[in-house]
Amino acid sequence: MTTEPHVEPRIEVHPDAAALATAVAGELLSRLADAQAGGTLPHIALTGGTIAEDIHREIARLSPDSDVDWSRVALWWGDERFVAPDSPDRNAGQARAAFIDAVGVDRAHVHEMPSTADAADVDAGAAAYEAELRAHGSGEFEIVMLGIGPDGHIASLFPGFPQLDADGIAVGVTGSPKPPPERVSLTFPALRRARSVWFLVSGSGKAQAVAAALGGAELHDIPAAGVTGREETIWFLDREAASSL
Repeated sequence: MTTEPHVEPRIEVHPDAAALATAVAGELLSRLADAQAGGTLPHIALTGGTIAEDIHREIARLSPDSDVDWSRVALWWGDERFVAPDSPDRNAGQARAAFIDAVGVDRAHVHEMPSTADAADVDAGAAAYEAELRAHGSGEFEIVMLGIGPDGHIASLFPGFPQLDADGIAVGVTGSPKPPPERVSLTFPALRRARSVWFLVSGSGKAQAVAAALGGAELHDIPAAGVTGREETIWFLDREAASSL
């Protein structure tokens, strides 16, 4: 598997999860406003998880005082649980409740991954999302946001899984070690098509995986080691997540 040229990561350590969420939300709003001022309709890829929900709530809180026109932002997801559209496990549903509906994103620019109501299985869902990205993507994400699991997984790319070697844009995942078992995920090549990659990590349970990823681990062992941005890679950590560095 080929990799993008190495980009030395920037590491930001914040006192706790709340401070981390506020910092990330503020930085995101600043980046989006700058991109729009330059005439760009920025495309960003969202992640799920507890810290993402905290960040999304901060985005909603801070947006009224920002210069971001949310009708000119395109939202995608790095992965999604292949469940019913109204399942609380859906990353998209969590993001809608936390900020998307509140800030006024144009519905035409909200590109959710397929649910069980949209596709027969995870492979069909992946194929549909790949077609969606080819038809409506910009060819490059402004920002890809990623959480990381204690095992070092990102999106739904898990250590030792065959999807780590997928060459397309999106891939179906079955037998996920973290429930629910069926998912759709962007691939490494798709996640790397980003100007900036942001890792959002909170808690001591992630500390060893963070240290391994930043220490040069092999991506088949620690998938988080396999993604960098074309222009920058930022690790937003709280003090606990940074404790093994």
